[in-house]
Amino acid sequence: MISTLHENCNPQEDNNTKLPYTSYLIWYKVEDQIRYDIAMGDKQVDVFDAYWDKYGKDGFIGMKQSEGRVQPNRWNVAPPPPKKRKRRKRKEEPEDE
Repeated sequence: MISTLHENCNPQEDNNTKLPYTSYLIWYKVEDQIRYDIAMGDKQVDVFDAYWDKYGKDGFIGMKQSEGRVQPNRWNVAPPPPKKRKRRKRKEEPEDE
């Protein structure tokens, strides 16, 4: 299974170190125009097969690993909300008169 992170993107701007290290930069040709995608998959061969099946040998040009440095399981995950602190109740002491 693959997921396309950026479709028809600019490789200089979108190929950065904030991507997961399992993402790939793919370039292909559509109507004599070269386009770039960034896609992520479990294996490189899964990404290759998906694009080969979609564009064929005349459309698919190549692919390389992206500049990503983030672990896939930590990429694009929202941080957990902070826990509320429990306040200690004060013991009310009786007033001496």
